[in-house]
Amino acid sequence: MFALLGLSIFLHATAAVDAAGLTVDLGYGIYTGVFNSSSGLNVWKGIRYAAPPVGPLRWQAPRPPPGANRTAILANTFGPACPQALSAKPGASAIFIPGNEDCLFLNVYAPASSGNASEPGFPVLVAIHGGGYGLGDASQDMAGFINTNNNSLVAVTIQYRLGAFGFLSSPEVKARGVLNAGLLDQKLALEWVQEHISKFGGDPDRVTVWGVSAGAGSILLHATAQDASLGTSLFRNLIAASPWIPTQPYYDDPIPTRHYRDFASLSGCTSQQNTFDCLVSRDTLTLQYAAHLVSTNPPTPHGNWAFIPVTDGFYITGPPSIQLAKKRVNGQRLLVGASQNNANEGSLIPPSTIKTQNDLTAWLKENFPSLSQANISSILTAYPSDAGPVDPSAARFETDGYGPATALNVSQVATGQQQRGYNIYAEASVICPSYWFASAFSASGKAAYHYQYSVPFAVHGSDVAAYFGPSTENQGPDLVTAFRRIYGNFITKDDPSISSFDANSWSSPSRDLPNSASSWPQWTDSTPYLLNLNQSGGTRYTTLSAVGVEVTQFRNPGLRNNITLADAYQWEGGRGRRCDLWKQLSPYVPQ
Repeated sequence: MFALLGLSIFLHATAAVDAAGLTVDLGYGIYTGVFNSSSGLNVWKGIRYAAPPVGPLRWQAPRPPPGANRTAILANTFGPACPQALSAKPGASAIFIPGNEDCLFLNVYAPASSGNASEPGFPVLVAIHGGGYGLGDASQDMAGFINTNNNSLVAVTIQYRLGAFGFLSSPEVKARGVLNAGLLDQKLALEWVQEHISKFGGDPDRVTVWGVSAGAGSILLHATAQDASLGTSLFRNLIAASPWIPTQPYYDDPIPTRHYRDFASLSGCTSQQNTFDCLVSRDTLTLQYAAHLVSTNPPTPHGNWAFIPVTDGFYITGPPSIQLAKKRVNGQRLLVGASQNNANEGSLIPPSTIKTQNDLTAWLKENFPSLSQANISSILTAYPSDAGPVDPSAARFETDGYGPATALNVSQVATGQQQRGYNIYAEASVICPSYWFASAFSASGKAAYHYQYSVPFAVHGSDVAAYFGPSTENQGPDLVTAFRRIYGNFITKDDPSISSFDANSWSSPSRDLPNSASSWPQWTDSTPYLLNLNQSGGTRYTTLSAVGVEVTQFRNPGLRNNITLADAYQWEGGRGRRCDLWKQLSPYVPQ
């Protein structure tokens, strides 16, 4: 039986190897992809791009794959996910999600016609997943996105070391290993694309890098890496969806050093003469469980992860706000999304127990421990609230960005002091960094475009389903098409503008009218425009949000696109002015 099974696998592999355009020789290994007749794409899953970062390669810079395996590998299965870690929330420490340290793999989706060497290479999208630098993998299916854009691009999804394995930090790690290993994994994957993507039909000179949340934060860090001296060596264009920038300490600051010591203690390495060598020698499950406990328990602030990027003085030379203020960036063009909704962006991180201003102040001190009392007072002044303790009967609803009700005090999930906290976090850690990011590109003479996804209920990260799929029922097919073509045009044409037909729903009687999306203005500090992606109409329904509050959404029949232009500085009661404050406070955050 086993002999017959082996013969079957051999014949299957041989047939795949013989299939035109599916077998790629990377020098260190040969991979055979699979043709998907439904999508018209060739797909390679589980391509190794780095040596296994295990044993003596733990906490070292990633290295190219070893050897030269001349046996073709059938690339039809995703590589294993990296070790995962949840954030610090009640009950999280009871949920342990083990992974595999040997996880530096990527996946390629290419139009079948890309195998013809006589054709010019397709533009390339490289996707970096989010997840707080502690969660996620590269299993996102890119077929629907590519199909909507007429199979005109190649997509690559990558994995990188997470949690303590990717972002362990201390003076000892710097002396004996490498800091920000997860970011260096991403960099090596981008270098792999430069070297090898032409073999899959892609053009290494037309690479766009995309990320969401921590993935978008990673892109911001690569954009300023090595004091913006990398130019276009890794990518030409950037798409950052909700760039999440947590506090970014220096590698030897007290907080990352404490996390290192706690991690070592839980791994049984504090009594050893050399802590680093002890950690390198430990078995993977011991290390994974120790990292899990550090990330999900105090002193890690509520909703945060313990192991995040640090200022290392080499690749990451300063906090993002300081680096962006220098107006020097890698790459040529930026498409950035601010809040994933007018009022709901920040609801996933802060505790849902902020009832009074004292509660709010206590949370601010926990999440931003370097803020002085004067700093906190300036924040409270910039985020005024006429609400006292939260009124459970107060109406919760979506804001429209123009007021008089704004995200300062109300959303679908909170009112009063609770929403005040949600909005403070949203602007400090996601929205304002997106503004600074756009300004840095604009001020350096490069192009920047800004959008906001506002389809109810659009909590942080929910837009990914619209452009990469599978779409959710509150995302109408016209919006999905428009959003995918915005991204696609930016990747293939260097401009996110789409036709008015695509911007205005095809079912709309006004579909022929001009729409701002057809001539999308670039962001400048004097004209900070954003394109607001929303819908109107539809059939109302309710669902339960991640914070346990019932929210209202709309689905077909009746959904129509509502894409408009807005002033980002005046948006939500003067959001730009509040971002100016966070820029002033950045030395104390730091971010």
